[in-house]
Parts: sequence; C-alpha cells; structure tokens
Amino acid sequence: MPNEAANEEQTFLIGLLRATYQNQELYPILQENLSKLNDNLALLLRKWVSDRFTKEPANAINIARVIVKLSTTIQSFEQGNPAINLEIAIAGYEAVLHIYNRETFPKEFNIVQQALVAAYQQRQHTLSKTLGELQQQTVQTQTQIKIVTEQLQQELQQANLQFKDLNTTIRQFKQQAISSDSTSLITEFHDLKQCQIRLEEFSNGANELPKIEKFNTAIFYDIENLTMGRNEPNLNFSLKQIQTDVEKVGMVNKIAIQCAYADWSDSRLRLLKNQIQELGIEAVQIFDYSHKRNAADMQLAIDVMELAQSRPTLEVFVIVSGDGAFAALAKKLHEYGKSVIGCAYEGQMNRVLKSVCDRFIPIPAPQAKIEDIQVTEVTEDNLLNDEIFEKTQKILQKLQQNNEQASQLKKAGIPMSQIHQILTNSIPNFGEKRKKYSSTFTNFIKRVIAETDTNLDIDNNKLILRQKFNAISSGLTNSSINSKEVAVTAKA
Repeated sequence: MPNEAANEEQTFLIGLLRATYQNQELYPILQENLSKLNDNLALLLRKWVSDRFTKEPANAINIARVIVKLSTTIQSFEQGNPAINLEIAIAGYEAVLHIYNRETFPKEFNIVQQALVAAYQQRQHTLSKTLGELQQQTVQTQTQIKIVTEQLQQELQQANLQFKDLNTTIRQFKQQAISSDSTSLITEFHDLKQCQIRLEEFSNGANELPKIEKFNTAIFYDIENLTMGRNEPNLNFSLKQIQTDVEKVGMVNKIAIQCAYADWSDSRLRLLKNQIQELGIEAVQIFDYSHKRNAADMQLAIDVMELAQSRPTLEVFVIVSGDGAFAALAKKLHEYGKSVIGCAYEGQMNRVLKSVCDRFIPIPAPQAKIEDIQVTEVTEDNLLNDEIFEKTQKILQKLQQNNEQASQLKKAGIPMSQIHQILTNSIPNFGEKRKKYSSTFTNFIKRVIAETDTNLDIDNNKLILRQKFNAISSGLTNSSINSKEVAVTAKA
C-alpha cells in the first residue's frame, strides 16, 4: 500500500507539471486533489527536480521555468492547508536555484529570490498567527480552570457550614436522648461528611492541575559567529545542546520563536540545516552575505526589535553570539523591560556584551587540531613575545587612525600579505617571535583581534573594519516596522 500511494503521488505531480507546461488551468486540478497536497509532495518535488536536472541537463532551463510557474500557482492557491501549500512552493523555488544562479541568469535569479523571500515572510506570518491562537486558547483554558476552582471552593464553604449546623443539631438531640431521630440524623451527618470529603478531594485535585506555562522566550542564532567565520567554518557544536541549556534557565518558560541567520545556500552548512529542521528553528536566509559582513547582524537586530514591540508576551531574548556589537541591542531590550541571555564560546564573548546580559550560557570551546597545539616553556623568549603581542595591537590600532588606511579597511580591506609586511618592517624578528603564539600568521592576527577592543576582522584573507549597527538597534523604537521593511533592509 505505501508503494501504491507513492506511485499515485508521483503520477499526480507529473500530471501537474504537464498541465503547467501546456498552460492548462491548474486550480480545478488542485481542487480535485486536495488530499494529495501534503508534505510528501514537497519532498517528492525536490527529489524529482534534482533527478531531472541531473539526467537532463540540456533541458534544465525549461524544467526550471515550469517549476517556478507551478510554485507560484500553488503559493496563491487558497484552498486546502495554506501552510502545506506554502512549503510545496518553497520547495520548488529552492530547487530551481541550483540552475538559476546569479552569474548566468541574473534576471531569473532575482525573480526567484524575491518569490522565495515573499514565501519565507508568509510562512513566518502564518507561524506567528498560529502561536497567537495557541496563546489565546491557553489564556481561555486558564480562565475556565480558575472559574471552576472558585465554584468548587464556594461549594466547599457551603458544605462546611451545613456540616457545622448539622453537628450542632445532633448534639442537641443527643442531649434529649431521642434515639430514633438521632439515628437518622447521624446517618445524614455521615452522608454529608462523605460528600464533604469528596468535594475536598476534587478541590485539591483542581488546585494541583499543572499550570500551563506561557511561551515567553525567543532565541536568535548568529551562525557565522558560531562557525567562527566562513573560510573554514567550524561545525563542532550542537544546536540541540544550546537549546537544552537555555531551557534550564529559570526565567525561561517555553520557547516561542527560534531564528538562525546565515547564507543557507552554502553547501557546507547542510549538516546544520538538518539540525534546525529537527529543532523547529526558522532558517533566515541572508542575501548578499559574502559582500556585506554585518548583514546577518543587522537583520537579527531588526527582527529582535520588531518582536520586542509587537509581541509583549516575549519576555526573554537569547542572543547566541559573542559579537560585542550586540551590547547596544541588549541595552535597548532592557529599556523595553526585557531580559537578555547571552550565549557564546567560553573566553570568546565580548566582555561588554557579557556584562550587560542578565545571564550568560557558555558554549564549550571547539577542540583545537593536534597540529595547532603547542607546548611552550616560560623563557626569556616568551617574555619577549608579550612585547610582540602588545606592539602588534598598537600597530593595528594605528591603522584605524590613519585616514587613508582606515578608508581602505572600510571599503575593500587590506590584504594579509601587506599587513605581514607592515609588521615585519616595524618589529624586529617579527616572523620568528610571533610563531610562539601560532603556527600561522592569520591565526596570530585573529588572536590579537580577539583580545583587543576593536572592530577589526579577517575576511577573504583581508583585514577589514566591521561597521557597528548600534545606531540601528537604538533607533528602532517606531512600532510601524513591518516585515516588508525588514526584507528591504536585509537586501540593502
């Protein structure tokens, strides 16, 4: 039976594609097959497109056009389950991006990217609406429990009053020695007492009903910071463990929203994509990621401020990043009465950001490769190394103060070979002495930057100056921010 159902779904998919190619009206076909518009169809569409692109490369462009047209139609189809329809459309858009790349098909690439952004925003809106409905249902349930509990307490009080009155009457009859009447009254007394016991048990059971915790926490993952850059991304961390550690914090009730910011078209992040799907984390695609270093940081800050204003039930914001630029964002969240939890690698979180966070969750530092581990002794050379370290810090700071070099750092960056030459000319025996810190020049500079209060960073083998987005986070106080403005800012 499973094979038969799979064959029916594949036949339905091929029929849809054929009808799309022949410009037939698709809505009647979709209306007659609402049960087949499911999650399996989205997976089947991805697999079918991948197989066709591999087996028929010469016909890939025509297939891609048909897939885009079909995805657009299903995205606008209002019957059935809108969330599932949206997932099918997203599967089609993402699949054709393997053919429509920016360099060869810039126009088609932009069209598909815009459609995909609209689909992501529509999915986020749907999820937010669903969470809002669940929250409303939770509030109604709590209200009903409270009403029932109050009614039971009132009934229990009335039963106690009746019990006291009856006890007084029995005592009076006992004194008058009227045994026959006393027997009936005692029986009634026992019945009322049993009723009282049952009411008390039911009332205690109602009071012991588990409290429904509200969704009060949002987590935002800066994937570039977790992977420690894009040149050789480190994937030796567990998003599941991070989530578990966050849930253990006392101020966290339930997690409402999780967003991870990265260029998810990078095939090296495939393992992380599997993790975020299992954990229910929303993958936020950052476009022009390789050209604008702080694009993910800006998008993350915008989303955080939008949610802080539009979702009053969110009380705890978790920032999974050690980037010091988020310190201003944490201060702004405090102004809105929100709590902030920082989460980053041990020893690599900016000290300013750590000081303004209400709580800090350390992530175990990734284990170093064997060839990078060095054992040194405390010698006169090591003491000289400290001097080399300080001189390197001062030279890098002077680069930012020189107008010409500062401009070059902001625009295109200074090649690492040129930085190496500057340090070699300024510090005697620089090449030999810095090797005590690291086997490679680039790792030495990274270590200097990490222990210096600076915005310098290394990207594509160049030393660059990252621009702070403090002004952005501090200026986002207008509640009129909407999802379209967020998308435009991310592209800009």
